[in-house]
Amino acid sequence: MNSDKIEGRNAVTEALSSGRTINKIWILKPEGQRRLEPALAKILDTANKQGIVVTRAPRNVLDKLSQTKNHQGVIASCASHEYTKLEDILGKARSEGHAPLLIALDELKDAYNLGSILRISDCCGVDGIIIPERRSIALDSMVAKASAGALEYVPVARVTNLAQTLRNLKEKEGFWVCGTDMDGTSAYDKADYSGNLVIVIGSEGDGMREGVRKCCDFTVSIPMCGHVNSLNAAVAAGVVVFEAVKMRKAKEQG
Repeated sequence: MNSDKIEGRNAVTEALSSGRTINKIWILKPEGQRRLEPALAKILDTANKQGIVVTRAPRNVLDKLSQTKNHQGVIASCASHEYTKLEDILGKARSEGHAPLLIALDELKDAYNLGSILRISDCCGVDGIIIPERRSIALDSMVAKASAGALEYVPVARVTNLAQTLRNLKEKEGFWVCGTDMDGTSAYDKADYSGNLVIVIGSEGDGMREGVRKCCDFTVSIPMCGHVNSLNAAVAAGVVVFEAVKMRKAKEQG
């Protein structure tokens, strides 16, 4: 695997606690007689206990190493994050005895959006995320930083053809496919989200591609009251996924 960087206090802390292999950490060297900030001191202590090489570096060195330009005084070098096989995500859900809930991202290109959706997925207990190999943001340092550590806990599967993957999930695994669309057939809080479900979020500018849209069993929209007629992809995902999880839990308990 290629080398990658994780930047930011939350992202590095979660990488350490999740057991991810880290080769080296750079921590901001305090000026003068000042001590390390508590959050950085905790990272240093954890790294020392795990036998990880730590270099204390001045800010200009960290700035040169940084890809996000917002390193918060700590950068870790590690193996690039591995993608998970979709069948492994489904197998884990089955072993835990619950109907899988997945999110499919149709050519999402913004690292902040993917990082935010990873955080939403971790909060909601989503089993995994599916992204296409081409014309989509990959799991890089920007995504890791934006996810604030959630990338360490939410598996991501990368597939060659998203539309074909959705068809396979429907035909072979009994999934329902829910698309998010401004002209959805149902309001997001009126839909049935039960069973094996994959929620599709379209790209930032164009939404879902037509081939992906045709795979959807139903689509949901978020009613708007203001002057702006669309939401950020991550915000829209949060609204729909939290509602889906609420309804699924209510059905399980009732």
